[in-house]
Amino acid sequence: MSRFVRNLLCTVLAGALAAANGQAQLLGSGGLIGPVSLPIGGVTGNIPVVAPAIQNLLSSPQARQAIQPTLDSVAGLPEAIAQSGAPTLEDLRRLRLEQLVRQNRAVLETDDKGEPVRRGIVVVLDPDPQSLQIVGRAGFRIVAQSPEPQLGMNLVQLSVPQGMSVHSALKLLKKVVPAMDADFDHVFEPAGGALRPATVPLLASTAAMSSAAGRTIGMIDGGVASNPSLGSASIEQNGFAGPPKASGHGTAVASLLVGNDGRFHGAAVGARLLVADVYGGSEAAGSASVIVRALAWLASKQPQVINISLVGPPNKALERAIAAVQAQGIEVVAAVGNDGPAAPPQYPASYAGVVSVTAVDAHGQALPEAGKAVHLDFAAPGADMAAALPGRGFARVRGTSFASPLVAARLVFAGSPQRLTAEAEPGHGRVGRGIVCGSCRIDPRSVGAK
Repeated sequence: MSRFVRNLLCTVLAGALAAANGQAQLLGSGGLIGPVSLPIGGVTGNIPVVAPAIQNLLSSPQARQAIQPTLDSVAGLPEAIAQSGAPTLEDLRRLRLEQLVRQNRAVLETDDKGEPVRRGIVVVLDPDPQSLQIVGRAGFRIVAQSPEPQLGMNLVQLSVPQGMSVHSALKLLKKVVPAMDADFDHVFEPAGGALRPATVPLLASTAAMSSAAGRTIGMIDGGVASNPSLGSASIEQNGFAGPPKASGHGTAVASLLVGNDGRFHGAAVGARLLVADVYGGSEAAGSASVIVRALAWLASKQPQVINISLVGPPNKALERAIAAVQAQGIEVVAAVGNDGPAAPPQYPASYAGVVSVTAVDAHGQALPEAGKAVHLDFAAPGADMAAALPGRGFARVRGTSFASPLVAARLVFAGSPQRLTAEAEPGHGRVGRGIVCGSCRIDPRSVGAK
């Protein structure tokens, strides 16, 4: 991808983010950016001018969603990219992550692979006092200690020496204490929609009610807003990046689990839902250390299944926490992401034992934008479907984020991935062991989805 196209896309993205700041929510199918006015073909001075195919790509709603996703996520973009020779989904992913860091420079930087991480912070697992003294003499300082007895781990956050990048600091840390188990504090993204705070009220936690056959599901996401479809659900919310705040992504995922309003119903109506908000309304939150704390809280509540519709790079702290949760008999379900099969495998979906989920359309065809995990277990509807909006109403949604909760819902009833395999149906493309909850798709027209 040329520098010109790269800069152009970054400019478009910056405009989208600026526009988004003035909106209450980024939901539904409405675009955020108007058509991009560009000269067509040729060369102006020494600057190559974008070709008509890229002009068309950038002007389309699909491209606008790929650069700054809405709850609809990507719709048909891979075909447009293949025909135009325009930037790939992986290129757009890199641009999106770069823009996330650029917009949040005070709290984010990148690791050696360009992944967003917390600025000036590294995390270490179960350090002994002597090792902490050594790294202290090297300029590191303890910012926070998070003993998590529920997970059998102690996570310590260290500030890096002044003026040093986290990448250089991690190399220094491994040099002075080679045996120390350390990593970046990576930031994870929703796998199928922008996470923006909604101005409608947060759904109030309800007193624990008897759930359907004692079934409890946990979810790690943004906060859940009020919506009539969630009014009778048994939901408890807890914030791990500040007080929980309503978000469109979290609301949609929750509704697909336990929502119930007229023709709309989730796949686990009657189950108790535990919501761990790891964003607190900020897209720059959602780091590994925060997710670890959320997992510890959920594990203490003993749900049968935890859904994580988030994606990011491999991280030592998160891997340990996931393994500790699984050791307690709790199944973890995660989305594979929407940056295409050429993107790096995403986590936690790629961890051993995690039930990884891709998405299919109404015809049982795997979505072309779905990511490629290290292993793939199941597919579920993730397009041509509706989910709840903050406040009132429903939106058309697309992405693996919205397939994952359907698999989590069926898993809590089936009891094990092996039993879930028995109800999986054939599909087209990469669908793992098959399509689960194929009948769970709610036609957007039946509920007047926007």
